[in-house]
Amino acid sequence: MSWRLLIPFFSVLLCCNDLNAAEIKRSEDLNSNPKRGWWWYEILPSEEENVDNQERILPSLSDYSLEKLWEMHPDEFQSLLLKIHKKAVMTLKENDVRDYLVIQDIARRKALAFTNVNAMIVQKYPGLSLEADFPTVLPGRNAKVRQERMEIETELERSRKDFALIYFYSPVCHFCTEQSRILNFFLTKYPWEVRKVDITKQPELAENLGVRGVPYLLLISKKNQETIPISAGVISLKTLEKRLFRGIRLINKETTPEGYSMFEYERGGGFDATAPLKVNGVPHPKR
Repeated sequence: MSWRLLIPFFSVLLCCNDLNAAEIKRSEDLNSNPKRGWWWYEILPSEEENVDNQERILPSLSDYSLEKLWEMHPDEFQSLLLKIHKKAVMTLKENDVRDYLVIQDIARRKALAFTNVNAMIVQKYPGLSLEADFPTVLPGRNAKVRQERMEIETELERSRKDFALIYFYSPVCHFCTEQSRILNFFLTKYPWEVRKVDITKQPELAENLGVRGVPYLLLISKKNQETIPISAGVISLKTLEKRLFRGIRLINKETTPEGYSMFEYERGGGFDATAPLKVNGVPHPKR
């Protein structure tokens, strides 16, 4: 057989060997890391990501009328504004920067128009306003503070026989020294029963009640032994009073977690999360 006839034969043989070697390598790769490919959420780069110098389409305000821009959907308008902004930063051309300022002016005017409509509706339908619940003028705010103080002081005085405080402290804790002074002010105002626990002498009690640091105040009901933490750290006298007020109401089921921060005089108003929703002053039928 002529050697010239053997050349195609050996060429095919070498190609098959190359294919077999590639297939073997592919199998080895899969065996070493089988969790690859589309079925294993391996997302290959898109064609757009592979094109480094892809030409970007830059928008122009000349393609939009002022009426269309004014009535455009907010999502579409926001996207266009961002593109116009990027174009102006990129080119620094006078017309592009001007386009950005124009579309910004449209956005400002749209926001102003919405604010004006909102103010008109709130005045037209007072039930949608919080002015009655949260006054902004000084005399109204003073009246609100007096109302809250009256509720807190009445509740704390009424509940002193049914509740007590457990105060965890340490004699070497400087924060406890400050909290003890604040607690003394509280006891001067409200003759509550307070049990002081030195955690260096009673660590088991502190551990059982989940106390991890001092100073620590715990409210406890004398009726059912239910407890709620008041503070883990130094708090002011006003904060102590307000947290005790809320904790007492929660344990007594006078309020719910949804209305935890609400005062009684706010019930049914704009700060009552459990109150029926109202439309034009009428309770909403879907709630």
